[in-house]
Amino acid sequence: MRQGRREGFGCAAALRVLVLAAALLSHQAAAEEPTPSRYPAGQESEQVVGSAADEYSVRTFSRDGRQLQLLLSKQFDAQMQANLVDWAQFIAAALTEVYGHWPRQHWQISVAPTSASSNDPIPWAQVHRGEVDSVEFFTSANASSAELENTWTGYHELAHLLIPYQGWGDAWFSEGLASYYQNVLQARAGVLSKQQMWQRLYDGFARGKAETRFNGQSLQTVSKQMRSNGGYMRVYWGGAWYFLAADTRLRLQSGGRRSLDNALRQLNDCCADQQLSARQIVNRLDELNRLALFSTLYDEVASSTEVLPFQDIFASMGIDIIEGAVHLQQEGPGARLRQQIAVGTSDRPGL
Repeated sequence: MRQGRREGFGCAAALRVLVLAAALLSHQAAAEEPTPSRYPAGQESEQVVGSAADEYSVRTFSRDGRQLQLLLSKQFDAQMQANLVDWAQFIAAALTEVYGHWPRQHWQISVAPTSASSNDPIPWAQVHRGEVDSVEFFTSANASSAELENTWTGYHELAHLLIPYQGWGDAWFSEGLASYYQNVLQARAGVLSKQQMWQRLYDGFARGKAETRFNGQSLQTVSKQMRSNGGYMRVYWGGAWYFLAADTRLRLQSGGRRSLDNALRQLNDCCADQQLSARQIVNRLDELNRLALFSTLYDEVASSTEVLPFQDIFASMGIDIIEGAVHLQQEGPGARLRQQIAVGTSDRPGL
């Protein structure tokens, strides 16, 4: 389990945001054409920031009137910087597969090399909330762009930005959102096939279900004590159950006219610059959608004493489970709605 995936805003992050603010002020309206990428994020410009932030090079990407600042440590060599640019463009574009644009007008990704030896291309990452939301990654110094793109961490961290979360409290809610969408985003970006996406979701829920040492304790309690007592699988996948359940109920009850994607887009439209608690978020989602789904489901999941049953949800989406392997039915309303989750609103065909 990777550590450090907390949401906060420390001194180091504040310093990087000062760098970002300076870069934004000096950024010219006319940007250069983007570096070629098979999944480009948008237009790009580049400059170098001095020692105020350990000498990061800064690239600015523009997309639909929104800006992403990419800060790369100059400790990376030229080839690795190129790999990181390709990767950041790729995962940033994948993030738009939820509601069509980046969640914030201005946001930031920073990347520095990890000093620890690891076979994991991205052994540590975290999200910082503030005036400018920032996602901080520590990566291997020699990973290829393909290795980075095939690592789930980038999608997980960026998925946190889909809600205007205050950055603390109800970790199960924030981590559950990220655990659900990390798989959805990978499928929509073409990194995972539909089969792989649903298998990974099933495997995750099974891991959460298997972590029985916290059974009898509410998810809310386990979530509060997660960093001191463990319980990561229970917290992450108990929370992911909430978002899978909300998404499937919205789609099934509306015949596909509503979805979690659409609900989160409405929330972003109204509240992107706010910092809300999980309770405030679910109440607002219910208000925007004129239903009592999100808050009722929140109470059910927060008080649950184990990962709730997920087999019926899979069955409703036309998924059979045979000896731990998912089998996707090709026909029926559940199969059509299941495909909508994997493909999203993109016209790009699924795998």
